[in-house]
Amino acid sequence: MTENINIKTSYNNVIIILVEPAGPLNVGSVARVMKNFGLSKLILVNPQCDRTSEDALKMAVHGKDILESAIIVDTLPQALQGSVRAVATMGREYSGELPLETPRTALPWLLAEVEKPVALIFGREDRGLTNEELNYAHKLVFIPTNSEYPSLNLATAVSICCYELSQSTNLFTDQNIPNSEIASLDAMEGYYQQLESLLLSIGYIYPHTAASRMERFRHLYNRAYLQTAEVGMLRGILRQAQWAINRQKPEKRDPI
Repeated sequence: MTENINIKTSYNNVIIILVEPAGPLNVGSVARVMKNFGLSKLILVNPQCDRTSEDALKMAVHGKDILESAIIVDTLPQALQGSVRAVATMGREYSGELPLETPRTALPWLLAEVEKPVALIFGREDRGLTNEELNYAHKLVFIPTNSEYPSLNLATAVSICCYELSQSTNLFTDQNIPNSEIASLDAMEGYYQQLESLLLSIGYIYPHTAASRMERFRHLYNRAYLQTAEVGMLRGILRQAQWAINRQKPEKRDPI
């Protein structure tokens, strides 16, 4: 069974996230590209430049309204609050477990969610996204380039991805991923924090290994596309396990 994607509705849900952009010319160019392809929601994570500077506004041309309405937050998790799907772009070596995909194969998946916000994340101009930031994404996109000069300008990378999004007007079929009830990324973050706390308390992980172990759990659950009710069920299990652990602890008695 196939499902027609309402591209216009899907576009309204796509959020472009720039993590710590440093160049006002780039930020302005991104706004212009977004205007070219009908995107309007821009979030800047801890920007290192002024989005309303003369250079930014000059490059934005008719996309000035996107710059003016852009939301500024301190961290990537804040930018992802409410989003149910996230694709991160990268242009460097990656040793994690998520497969690298091209924009053409990965980005139509964003448009399959027509009711809730979805995010397309771009990293810093000079070093991209950290491994920790990549862990928040369900999919990773790599834009193939000439190996002799692989580095892409930020605005160019956004342009390529926006173009591929605009071409995603074909039918999209995904029998295994429900479109309307996928848990938001901030709900998943709450679950990860609760899971880490419990695993630390029972000695399954230790403070010095917690980050690497939790990275593997993130990859596991990101591939599962959990629904909101499923995350609630998992959190309920964790609460019950913690209750059972606390119940078995010997009572402390005051010395006689």
